[in-house]
Amino acid sequence: MSNVTFADLGLAEPLLRALHAANYVHPTPIQARTIPLLLQGRDVLGIAQTGTGKTAAFALPVLQHLAASNERAQPKSPRALVLAPTRELAVQIARSFDTYGKGLGLRLGMVIGGLGFGRQIETLQRGVDILVATPGRLLDLVQRGNVKLGNVTFLVIDEADRMFDMGFIKDVRRIVAAVAKQRHTLMFSATMPPDVARLAGEVLRNPERVEIAPQGRTVEKVDQRVYFVNSATKRALLSHLLADVALERVIVFTRTKRGANRVAEALEDRGVSSEAIHGNKSQNARQKALDNFSRGKARVLVATDLASRGIDVVGVTHVINYELPADAESYVHRIGRTARAGASGEAVAFCDHEERPLLRDIERTIRQKIPVTQHAMSIATPDPSERSGASQGHHRPQQNQPSWRKKPGPKPQGAGAGRGKWRPKQERRQGSGGGQAR
Repeated sequence: MSNVTFADLGLAEPLLRALHAANYVHPTPIQARTIPLLLQGRDVLGIAQTGTGKTAAFALPVLQHLAASNERAQPKSPRALVLAPTRELAVQIARSFDTYGKGLGLRLGMVIGGLGFGRQIETLQRGVDILVATPGRLLDLVQRGNVKLGNVTFLVIDEADRMFDMGFIKDVRRIVAAVAKQRHTLMFSATMPPDVARLAGEVLRNPERVEIAPQGRTVEKVDQRVYFVNSATKRALLSHLLADVALERVIVFTRTKRGANRVAEALEDRGVSSEAIHGNKSQNARQKALDNFSRGKARVLVATDLASRGIDVVGVTHVINYELPADAESYVHRIGRTARAGASGEAVAFCDHEERPLLRDIERTIRQKIPVTQHAMSIATPDPSERSGASQGHHRPQQNQPSWRKKPGPKPQGAGAGRGKWRPKQERRQGSGGGQAR
């Protein structure tokens, strides 16, 4: 870990006190490089994986600039605007601003879809310094005359690549056109496809490019494994793995909303406390599910890709890809829900015969083979031509790989179940020296 502290970055004393109270001592690389640039008034293009601390990288300088100006919040006219692609991510960003901004006297507001207009309009009418918003709801309020963007002098576009994926890019361009021409702008993206590069050229002025990790690389501290298993056996395997108490806080990803509901219901039937989160649920229901998961009331959160970048929960020990995503980049974002802020974690993938092409796409994207782990419910591994260099055949697991041992007792349901208990390797613990800001 670097010896650099937040105090070395030029942050004001009230922000340092808030960080100390939250046990954040050492900045992450994206924070160490971005915060000084923003304090100098530079535009920044940040390229970094999920879980690297991007929110604090822009929240802390924005708070410091606004607090130093001694201006009062004006009705309907925010001074700083943060755009996020999903409601969950917007909520996480707003919480971070609230944590870091204690004692500064700044007003924070949030406008997101899925909630009524009334309270959001009242908040804007009273005046906010910082507004965190999803593009669609923000434009609705602009058209109604409830918010004016001409005084926005700090603009943050978070998860720009996700904005394109979700079809928000036209809304983003309309919003950018409405804010002040003289402004500081920061754009973050986990990847940099041509469309995002073009957007950066439109909205940023002589930006400093800060790239922390090579594109497509997964978080280094995530230990990845793949299980080859028949589709019909996935549910039994999932229950079997969750019998191990080492899987303390788990996110399970499915491709469909219906699949998420079914998996969560099946786990509940087997006595595993679970919540499901996806786009068909109301905002209140989604937030309740996240709260139950973050507070430990639910051990498992079953989610679709819509929510994958909006889940920022401390202490997620395992991510299980119950179904592989159709988009290889989504795999990177899924497993980025664990091993956040310097911690370690494990990512497990279930792969049936039809998903093997998806697995090959993922391995090409991350530029590495995902080790195959054998277990009592295994099906035949791919032939060598499909996975050269990967683990093949039935073999004794190597050191640091999960192993199986026979255990007496009643057999769980499902084909081939009951022949052993999954025992993951000893979990790595985060080193000492204080936490890191998200």
